[in-house]
Amino acid sequence: MATLVSVNVGMPKDVPWKGRTVHTGAWKSPAPGSRMVRRLNIEGDGQGDLAGHGGEMRAVLVYQLQSYHHWREELGRDDLTYGIFGENFTVDGLPDDDVCIGDRYRIGEAEFEVTQPRVTCYRVGMRLGEPTMAALLVAHHRPGFYLRVITEGRVEAGNEITRTRKGPEELSVADTDALLYLPDRDPAKLRSALKIPALSPGWQQSFRELVAAGKPEQEPGWPDEHAGSQQPREEPGWPGFKTMRVARIVHETDSVSSVYLDSTDDTPLPEARPGQYLSLRLAVGDDAPTVRSYSLSSAPAADSYRISVKREPHGKVSGYIHATLRPGDLVDVASPRGTFVLEEGTRPVVLLSAGIGATPVLAMLHRLAAAKDPRPVWWVHTAHDPSHHVFADETHTLLARLPDARAYIYYTGESAADRDEPRTGGVAHILSGRPTARSLADMGIPTDADAYLCGPTAFMDALSGYLREHELPTERIHVEQFSALPAVNPGVKPTATVRPHQPPGTPGTGPAVTFARSGVTTPWPSDRDSILELAEACDVPTRWSCRTGVCHTCVTHLVSGDVTYTTPPLELPEEGTVLVCCSEPSGEVVLDL
Repeated sequence: MATLVSVNVGMPKDVPWKGRTVHTGAWKSPAPGSRMVRRLNIEGDGQGDLAGHGGEMRAVLVYQLQSYHHWREELGRDDLTYGIFGENFTVDGLPDDDVCIGDRYRIGEAEFEVTQPRVTCYRVGMRLGEPTMAALLVAHHRPGFYLRVITEGRVEAGNEITRTRKGPEELSVADTDALLYLPDRDPAKLRSALKIPALSPGWQQSFRELVAAGKPEQEPGWPDEHAGSQQPREEPGWPGFKTMRVARIVHETDSVSSVYLDSTDDTPLPEARPGQYLSLRLAVGDDAPTVRSYSLSSAPAADSYRISVKREPHGKVSGYIHATLRPGDLVDVASPRGTFVLEEGTRPVVLLSAGIGATPVLAMLHRLAAAKDPRPVWWVHTAHDPSHHVFADETHTLLARLPDARAYIYYTGESAADRDEPRTGGVAHILSGRPTARSLADMGIPTDADAYLCGPTAFMDALSGYLREHELPTERIHVEQFSALPAVNPGVKPTATVRPHQPPGTPGTGPAVTFARSGVTTPWPSDRDSILELAEACDVPTRWSCRTGVCHTCVTHLVSGDVTYTTPPLELPEEGTVLVCCSEPSGEVVLDL
């Protein structure tokens, strides 16, 4: 008979960590007497990060006395007190390889249902002073598990634990954990997992994605607390950088020029997917080479690659491209990459852009026009005025080739009355101001459309919100962002945003590390344990959760170079990507951070 050994509670508090502050409820200790268990929590307990912990499906965390014995021997520790693993219930029995998802248990007055294994999280390592603990829990098949409260009631140490129902499919907690975090997944077990109603929605979604991919042994997925944090798969055309020649430069407007790039040996260029970008490495003045990324604006199957660059008032690289770069010059170029790409299918397509943000969606429009795609297409573009309306004639020509297209052009600097202008193949609606929720609704955009947005962050945030109000599913609203991606630092209290910079202290003497999105190149310092730590020292926005090579939240596209893993990850990421939380550069590297 299993037994409840200890009920552990603790309210969230601020804990100093690596020069930052983490708001966490991981510090739990035994509570005397009985405690009321409610739908979301135990009396006197709380979670600091509700995105990864807590909620109805993760109301109570369980860890076993037998695992305490294991870790005392494995870690050589005699100070492991109940609650130190962040669990609410310390139990004698209920091993992870025996308890199954969907099992129900009676403890005291309450009844519970097993919903998922513990999620890998760096805070258990903080609590124990063992930074690799998140990886060890998975590798040793001792994660512990979460319970949902079926019937509220009081519990206390000493209560017997009785199983009241066996879960369907009999998929153990240990096997479920391995399906998500370890290689060599069993497709049959993945399908079984999806038949368990009790499995938490985030894990169900991850397993659905694995099954749909058809290659579960190669394509890991992550639960909802990591949703949106990974960089999706892409196929590089060539490794690192190669030399290309500037074929010609075309001035599109006073502030935008297009640069056409050819191979130096007349070999055909790999076809880019519509919406992808190129990374260029340029020597500007006496400074170290600088890496910048620009969307391809040409037809994907064109003989040359075309990028279109806006000259920014204080942009060192864009100024160099406009003032110094000439036809015949040689530049280092990484192959087309990026996952902001036009999807195949039959759903309507909405292409929304502002200013130079037109470039990737223009490439998509080229693809649609070349195929005379029958899908309904909405082209919505915002510019200051007609003189700053880049690619106006080109887009009109492309739209005219489509059987079902309409255009809406917004000029923010014009006060003239709205008007319709006849165009070949249709009408362009010319409007003053900016798109609004009402104006998008009036366009008749169907709720099953795929929307692609590129422009300033405020523009994309606003229009994404309008589209969600219009009931477009979030997964069909695609945005392109060339600046650093939003940080994912669970539990870390936010501080004032700082522009990425060189790390403090004496410069390193190792190979150059370039964070391409953030525009920072710095030599590798020997006192850093990982590329992630160097990025944090530079205030480059980072994305992570376990910090031990398990969850893959930190997976980052490697533009060029190679890395060495200081802590071998439990599963290697796919080719062309690296886990920055547990790696260091083998030589010069360029990372999409």
